[in-house]
Amino acid sequence: MNQEELKAKIHEVMENHKVGTLATVKGGKPHSRYMTFHHDDEFTFFTATSSKTHKTDEIEQNPHVHVLLGYEGEGYGDTYLEVEGQAKIRDDQEIKDWIWRDHMKNWLGSKDNPEFVVLEIMPEAIRLMNAGEETPELLEL
Repeated sequence: MNQEELKAKIHEVMENHKVGTLATVKGGKPHSRYMTFHHDDEFTFFTATSSKTHKTDEIEQNPHVHVLLGYEGEGYGDTYLEVEGQAKIRDDQEIKDWIWRDHMKNWLGSKDNPEFVVLEIMPEAIRLMNAGEETPELLEL
């Protein structure tokens, strides 16, 4: 598939799937957890968290992360993304206002919580998986 088709398929997965895994590096080994992801018009991912979590400490030590997004669990043919990138911790109010959702009250209280931060994940490569015979297909950014 050409680059425009690949980008469109990647955006489709990003639009239709919000929950995935985020892996950081902890003591030289991967450490994964489920997160809810949002994205901009390009390929940058954003996820809310608390500055008091292990993941923020791990990202400060090593910004390299891996995200899995998609896959419904039905078996072969479930399209998903493998994302390699670097994360940074954002605490500016504009990004916090944009990403805030009502369900976040359950664990962050309010968007004015001083511990509320956003992880911005800038992909270096996105691999489209299980989307037909032409996959895996790699988009390098």
